[in-house]
Amino acid sequence: MKLAVSRGPGRLAAAACLVLTCAGGAGPVGAQEAGAKVPDSSASPASEFRIVARNKDLKGDRIYASGAVEIHYRQVMLFAESVEIDLRSKDVVAEGNVVIQARDEITRGERVFFNLDTGRARIDKASGMIQPSIIFKADSVEKESAVRYSLRKARVTSCAQPVPRWEFSFSRANLLAGDYVEMWNAVLRIKNIPVMYLPYLRYPLERQRATGLLMPKIGLSGPKGMMYSQSFYWAMARNMDATAGFDYYLSRGLGLGLEYRYLFAKGTSGELNLYTFLFKRNAEGFRPDPAFSLKLSHNQALPGGFVLAANVDYQSSFDFLREFDNSFRQASVSNRSSQVFLSRSWGRFNLSARASLFETYFSEMNDAVRNLSLPLVNFNMFKMKLAGPLFFSMNASFNHWQYGWRSEYEAGTERRSTSLSAQPALNLPISSIPWLTLNTTVKGNFVYYGQSYDAEAGQVVDDPLFTRNFGLNIDLTGPVFYRVFYGRNGQPRLKNIVEPYVNYTYESPVGGSDRIVTSYGFYRFHQLSYGLTSRFLFKQGDRPVEVLSLGLGQTFYLSPEDGPLSRYPVDGRPPRFSELTGTLRFYPVAKYSLDASVGYNPYYRDFSSLRVTATAGAKADNRFLSLSWFKSSNSWVVGIDPTLAGLYNRDQVNAFAGWRLPGWGLDLQGEVDYNIKDRKVLYTAAQAIYHYQCLDFLLELRMFYFRQPPDTQVRFSVGLGNIGRTTDFLGGIGF
Repeated sequence: MKLAVSRGPGRLAAAACLVLTCAGGAGPVGAQEAGAKVPDSSASPASEFRIVARNKDLKGDRIYASGAVEIHYRQVMLFAESVEIDLRSKDVVAEGNVVIQARDEITRGERVFFNLDTGRARIDKASGMIQPSIIFKADSVEKESAVRYSLRKARVTSCAQPVPRWEFSFSRANLLAGDYVEMWNAVLRIKNIPVMYLPYLRYPLERQRATGLLMPKIGLSGPKGMMYSQSFYWAMARNMDATAGFDYYLSRGLGLGLEYRYLFAKGTSGELNLYTFLFKRNAEGFRPDPAFSLKLSHNQALPGGFVLAANVDYQSSFDFLREFDNSFRQASVSNRSSQVFLSRSWGRFNLSARASLFETYFSEMNDAVRNLSLPLVNFNMFKMKLAGPLFFSMNASFNHWQYGWRSEYEAGTERRSTSLSAQPALNLPISSIPWLTLNTTVKGNFVYYGQSYDAEAGQVVDDPLFTRNFGLNIDLTGPVFYRVFYGRNGQPRLKNIVEPYVNYTYESPVGGSDRIVTSYGFYRFHQLSYGLTSRFLFKQGDRPVEVLSLGLGQTFYLSPEDGPLSRYPVDGRPPRFSELTGTLRFYPVAKYSLDASVGYNPYYRDFSSLRVTATAGAKADNRFLSLSWFKSSNSWVVGIDPTLAGLYNRDQVNAFAGWRLPGWGLDLQGEVDYNIKDRKVLYTAAQAIYHYQCLDFLLELRMFYFRQPPDTQVRFSVGLGNIGRTTDFLGGIGF
């Protein structure tokens, strides 16, 4: 098994080049005999040596020394109880508390065979250190070159305690200085207690990303049984990498995952995430079809100034992610999307083309809505000054689309049409008055429809339709009022700005509007939107900072029978007033915020929507608290058909918190989602990471109550500093 550093700058290993050092200090040098030196003669091979020992004997080309022996040869020093040296070959046999110091290496052993010229050596009962902090002990070490070592029956750790908090023991290993240690039959021991066996392990020493297996995760799930997850990380090149792995569920089957990331010149980049699951046969002997999930993100610069972008988020089955995804947010949302963009901008012009498919699944109806554009082409000419403050712009588009329920697609009755449109516009902005802004736009709408709706036949027919009308839009902001509040020192402290706004929109009637084919219906906008925004700015240093803003707004429909609410009559008449909307944003200091929005329906006199989010702290600091509450009812729909209340009504609260306890070595996180309307918990999760000097232990508990049957998962993993954890392909990395 090969272990590697995980991807990402926050998890790359901090390791350095290999240095072998003595674990027990230098050899005896205090009992030196004066004059116990080899004669200094340039003609003798012994002249390259400086030897200090109690006893020394020269016989031919060999020197025998004993008693606190010191040998100095070039940049090598050797200490031992007894030494035999071949002056011609520079081979040394040393015994008894042997210490070899060569450049930045120090090695200790009981018996050493060493060549002073080549540096090749064999050391029995060896000990040392791999910089910066990997300590080892081995029955034997063979130094095969200046950077390559072979160890037999050894132990490795980064802990300096007499009984290391963790260590790997193994039968044999190869060590490449500054790169890796690969081990066979490795056993992870914690406080000398064996906890995990790995047939093969590769421990990286370098600072850069390293190829190899990541630390596995083990766990237990009620419906899925015992779980085991293992990933392999491949550092292909500096600009690309990949992670492949599997999830084995004892009761359900095997999941296979692949992540591939790349970055090339001129901004070309992307990421691919592919996961497929192979089911086991169930109790009835039935084997479900394999399921898969595909996510793709790609950006690329093309010749001619064009830019290509693609995004895919597709699952073979909505039920698959609902049952297997470890992220509550992803498991509880049933959406598919596939998009490809091609765009180019130059000067005041922009050209874009998009092919897209969006799909949303409704479990209550066991059906899904599909929206297909193949293609949608837009051409925009941005504002071009004609004369004085008068500007000209234009937008043109071509769209071939389909829309409908999945059941309608299967029956061939989905809505479909092709349209070509052009919208030239004249814009006259007036901003010369500091406290007033006025912007007037007059535009034409020219649309050619390739198909139209035949009311008598009750279907879409290939009968073209051309429509034209004009629109007027007037935006007025102001008059703006403000007031400055001063502190005790007479300096301005707070400024309150009140900005009222009014927007008038008019579109002239369209002939043949009952024949126009659209996804949601054709509406003519003749309305007046109004409201105000109040901002509070505090002076921080030399600049004002907005800490609080309040907003209130509503729309009045001058032609309600043609407006977007005409589908939801109240007492037989279309509503003239939209819902009243309010917003609040409060940012008193950094890392603290409160955001709220509310919608009030004046006809049914209820709050149709309410969203509140409050945060304190930051997740990056692991000291944070986030609370959110979302409530919606869609009063317009429910007012017409109360039986649809279960489909549109939502009332849900989420709490997410994290806390770091440095004194305990603990990082804690917890999350809960509660359905207020149904009075039931949807999801709870807790995570604890215990940092124990050289180790960190991760324990996760996730409970998916919305699944049938409810799914409780417990997962455990051990981190070894510069070795990353196995990737969670379904749910992302982290909590």
